Amino acid sequence: MTEIPQDSLIPYDEIVQEALRAVVGRVLGQVEASRGMLPGAHHFYITFKTTAPGVNIPPELKARFPDEMTIVLQNKFWDLSVSPDGFSVSLSFNQVPAKLVVPFSAITAFVDPAVDFGLQFQAIADDDDHDELTEAGNDGSERDAASRITPSDDGSNVVSVDFGKKK
Repeated sequence: MTEIPQDSLIPYDEIVQEALRAVVGRVLGQVEASRGMLPGAHHFYITFKTTAPGVNIPPELKARFPDEMTIVLQNKFWDLSVSPDGFSVSLSFNQVPAKLVVPFSAITAFVDPAVDFGLQFQAIADDDDHDELTEAGNDGSERDAASRITPSDDGSNVVSVDFGKKK
């Protein structure tokens, strides 16, 4: 006798996404605690939805990146501040400083290429067609490296959780 599985009343996918975003918060919190000093060769590519609730970026960046943006935290960042809900950081864009406020719920990818570690999250908006990271918008000597970072099946440390959506 086969039973038809019932829809779960527990939102497992949301719980897992929230837990994985907490990893990003903990890592950024450690960097904040060390006065913005990244240990060793660690550096981060953080992709987020620019239209997500709570995101606050300058209008010129919003116009340049109307959907999604990738930033690099490596050499030229300051004033990193982490809260339970998100982070704020100041970066340079074409030699112009800007402060960004990003809730963890807006993040769609977090990559630390120094140790081949990455997390990908389900997109917040209805537009789930963007699977690739966008080019990093802030100044940085290694921003072109983002295009070389791709998830692989060779045992790398990229974690992607997709529970699939029932139709």
